[in-house]
Amino acid sequence: MSHAIAREMPMTSTHAHRVAVITGGSGGIGAAVARRFHRDGLHVAILDTQREAGAALAAELGERAAFHFCDVTDAAAMDALAARIQQELGQPEILVTSAALTGANFGTVMDFDLEAHDKSWRVNYHGTLHACRSFGRLMIEAQGGSIVTLGSIHGLMPMPSPAYNPGKAALARLTQLLAVELGRFGIRVNGVAPTYVMTDRMRKNFESGRRDEAKMMSVHALESLPDPDDIANAIAFLCSDGAAKITGITLPVDSGLSAAVSYKTYAGGVPW
Repeated sequence: MSHAIAREMPMTSTHAHRVAVITGGSGGIGAAVARRFHRDGLHVAILDTQREAGAALAAELGERAAFHFCDVTDAAAMDALAARIQQELGQPEILVTSAALTGANFGTVMDFDLEAHDKSWRVNYHGTLHACRSFGRLMIEAQGGSIVTLGSIHGLMPMPSPAYNPGKAALARLTQLLAVELGRFGIRVNGVAPTYVMTDRMRKNFESGRRDEAKMMSVHALESLPDPDDIANAIAFLCSDGAAKITGITLPVDSGLSAAVSYKTYAGGVPW
């Protein structure tokens, strides 16, 4: 039996454990989050459209991990999957919405590809909304839980990415709305806003010259970018008891970009 088939089969459970659900969990930041929560002893449900990568990660983690095919743009399918995960694994305590597309980042508002723009919003915004509604309803029944949305530094300042940038800004506002609406049920909702993350793909872009590392780092306060584990650690903190009274925020994990970008480009000159 293949790993893909094996890991998508129902898992038996006594339900006496903590459960974390990660959309877009098969690679990059999502995979780092899955590994972090698994190390912390949680059962993890990895949701993604990437069957091979998702099944491989579940097999790597072994017991307490399962992969589920999931198209976050399909609200009805998300509802059904949430019910299945609750039945098979137990009550989801944590939801991390890391499913995202980075396409439609080229051109101007006046001339970008509308089809690519709409696809970006279907995944990045609507997909997050669907996951929050489906799993949020289960958390309401349980009177508790923690949701972390994966935003971006793009959500905090204008950048020339005409689909991704306003979509991430919308996620920051959605996070605040959900925090207020769900707070009375004991559910906390926060976001993280990474800068450019040192993934394998980013490293290859630097090595090939497709990205200018020196130029990118010139607008950060620190001299290195966060890696996926840095983002996962911030998410784990926001879901921990140490953040019990933190809700409705979007936490930059940005090597100081949000502080440095205006400082280092100040028209009056930088004092060094």
